[in-house]
Amino acid sequence: MELYLDTANVAEVERLACIYPLAGVTTNPSIIAAGKTPVWDVLPRLQKAIGPEGTLFAQTMSRDALGMVEEAKRLSNAVPGIVVKIPVTAEGLAAIKMLKKEGIPTLGTAVYSASQGLLAALAGAKYVAPYVNRVDAQGGDGIRMVQELQSLLEMHAPESKVLAASFKTPRQALDCLLAGCEAITLPLDVAQQMLGTPAVESAIEKFEQDWNNAFGTLNL
Repeated sequence: MELYLDTANVAEVERLACIYPLAGVTTNPSIIAAGKTPVWDVLPRLQKAIGPEGTLFAQTMSRDALGMVEEAKRLSNAVPGIVVKIPVTAEGLAAIKMLKKEGIPTLGTAVYSASQGLLAALAGAKYVAPYVNRVDAQGGDGIRMVQELQSLLEMHAPESKVLAASFKTPRQALDCLLAGCEAITLPLDVAQQMLGTPAVESAIEKFEQDWNNAFGTLNL
C-alpha cells in the first residue's frame, strides 16, 4: 500500500515525512498555484523533502497531446523519476500512449468514471486517480466507482494501480483501501484527522494522571 500527501507545502511535507510512512507527494496545478512558488522551484524542494526513495507527481498544463508530451519531458528532465499526471481526455489518452513508449511513467488524473479510468490504464498509465469526493458532490457514488475501477484493473490492466484522490474524510480513504486500492493521496487536513481523534489525547492524559499519582513522575 502506498500513502501520499496531496500538497506542495514543503515545510509540512518535511514535518509529516518524519511521522507518516509516506511513499511520496502528489501535486496538481491548483495546489502549486496556491503556494505561489514557481513549479520549477518547488518540485526539486519537494523531492528533497521526501528523499530519493519517494515518488513525486506533477501535472501538465497543455490541452493537446503533443504539448502534454513536451511538458512531461520537461518535468522528467527537471526531476528524474517523477510521475507525470495527465488528465484523461481524448488528447490525454494519446499523450499517455506516447509517454509509455518514451518510458515516462504517467498517472491518469481527473477520473470521474470507472470506464474512463480503465481507458487510461489500458493506454499505459502506471496509476489512475479517481476523484472520490468530487464524484459524490455531483450526485454520484465515489466509493462505488472506485470499487468498480479496482475490479476492472485487476481483471484487465493488472500492471496499473488505482491511486484514489479527492477526500474530505478519513472514512472515504479507508473505504477505498477496503475496496482494494493500492494507493491513496491525502490532503493535509485529512492526514491530520487520521491522528487527531480527541479520545486519544484523553486516554494519554488518563495514563499520565494515574502514573503520576502512583509514582510522582511522568517518566519511566
